[in-house]
Amino acid sequence: MPNHDNLYANPLPQVNAFAFDEGVVNVFPDMIKRSVPGYATIINMIGNLAERYAQADSFCYDLGCSLGAATLAMRHRIQAANCSIIGVDNSAAMISRCEQVIAADSAEIDVELHCADLCEFPINNASVTVLNFTLQFIALEKRAAILRKIYEGLKPNGVLILSEKLAFDDEQHQALMIELHHNFKRANGYSDLEIAQKRSAIENVLIPETLATHRQRLKDAGFASVDVWFQCFNFASIIAIK
Repeated sequence: MPNHDNLYANPLPQVNAFAFDEGVVNVFPDMIKRSVPGYATIINMIGNLAERYAQADSFCYDLGCSLGAATLAMRHRIQAANCSIIGVDNSAAMISRCEQVIAADSAEIDVELHCADLCEFPINNASVTVLNFTLQFIALEKRAAILRKIYEGLKPNGVLILSEKLAFDDEQHQALMIELHHNFKRANGYSDLEIAQKRSAIENVLIPETLATHRQRLKDAGFASVDVWFQCFNFASIIAIK
């Protein structure tokens, strides 16, 4: 049973910038389930897509792997021979807990975990690469280079699965999506205080962009086919095919 997320339940004298520290790690499964609409569906379908696109004698990368949800989804579905998974996260607390999660899993596909900056981490011989709500935490000026590196490290017909929180150019639509997302969180038990304090904490840490910006950046990186396969409110997942 995951620990209940109550990190922002009480008034804080100062709301610090959000970080993937031990406190967040302890409640992360509950936090993301109650905060991201469609998260369970996205994770399940990452496994489905990995089964479809994983190639023999290749690597599948989970970049920003956190506690390994996407890693496990791929591990349980991949059928390609001699295929292994590489998980990368820059949070030592996340990687430490992820190692425990992977060790408790009985699937046979090899998994390597690395505590590293994905901006510096090499991508080679990849058939599937996942950025599941990861790019939004990377500095804007570094995002294009990461996608180019992923494209160059992918085998022909390899895929990138990119899930992101979105922003919208239309102010009315942006306001509506924020309202619907906050209603989703309220329905999952978060108070207005929790929503407000979490928003304050994450405001300058998670920088969302428009779908058009993501599409163009992926095209500029070289991807031949780019389109959305899932969206709920201001959360979407894109598949880009080399």
